[in-house]
Amino acid sequence: MSAGGAHLKDEGTRRQVVIAGGIAGLVSRFCIAPLDVVKIRLQLQIHSLSDPLSHQYIQGPVYKGTLSTIRSILRQEGIPGLWKGNIPAELMYVCYGAIQFAVYRTTTQVLAQLDPHRLPSSVESFVAGATAGGLATVSTYPLDLLRTRFAAQGTERVYTSLSASVRDIARTEGYRGFFRGCNAAVAQIVPYMGLFFATYESLRPMMSNLHNLPLGSGDAVAGVLASVLAKTGVFPLDLVRKRLQVQGPTRSKYIHRNIPEYRGVFNTMALIVRTQGVRGLYRGLTVSLVKAAPANAVTMWTYEKSLQFLQEIKMAEE
Repeated sequence: MSAGGAHLKDEGTRRQVVIAGGIAGLVSRFCIAPLDVVKIRLQLQIHSLSDPLSHQYIQGPVYKGTLSTIRSILRQEGIPGLWKGNIPAELMYVCYGAIQFAVYRTTTQVLAQLDPHRLPSSVESFVAGATAGGLATVSTYPLDLLRTRFAAQGTERVYTSLSASVRDIARTEGYRGFFRGCNAAVAQIVPYMGLFFATYESLRPMMSNLHNLPLGSGDAVAGVLASVLAKTGVFPLDLVRKRLQVQGPTRSKYIHRNIPEYRGVFNTMALIVRTQGVRGLYRGLTVSLVKAAPANAVTMWTYEKSLQFLQEIKMAEE
């Protein structure tokens, strides 16, 4: 086991890991909230950007690129428009970060007891990351769905508040309404987190030996590289998840009025490929990578520093 892997996996008490994970999620979300809104808007846009004729019957804005989308949101909705859905998103990121790191730590400790049949370090990291990501995703999924729906709102408000949205979805869509697209989310996050942690654990020891890094931290650089590689591989499932999350009786009320009716992961992917081509599955990938890289870098850096700070406090008290 590498020193870097041991650091992330074994140090800190369960309480310290949960607190550090929650802090990491909170800080990360605050930093990338505007890019998250842009990504969601681009992912929900179904018409072709290269064919102006496809725009003529569209009700709602036509977004073209990250900067153009940011300018459009600022012009039409003001600065608050870039933070739509931030309250459920902050709650989600805090809970997700705490669950993710706690499960990751516990799973790696369980896997470490498999001697003499212990798995290779990279496989352990993949299994632990996939398990942590899957459980954290399912546990916080209703907040993820609410984040998407709020971010998809234009100047016309579909939901007036977080509590009102919960009541409305429960009344009109039932319990299952909070888990629309959850299958796509789990199918995406399991390989994503597995690849992310396996790559991160492999790169971190090497990066820690390098000096004068652009981000000033081997943890941050390793987080960026791991995020880009993992995110690209599973992006189509992320797009499918967003399309499924805005299904239901409010589908025609969001900023993009023409979102088709989708049913199921495979049906959605097939319909997107048939109507928009393979490129349609990667709509919003650029801003997703721009968002994911700093988000994961901030998450891992904040987690490591928060955990170190909590350990220093405990040592000072002893």
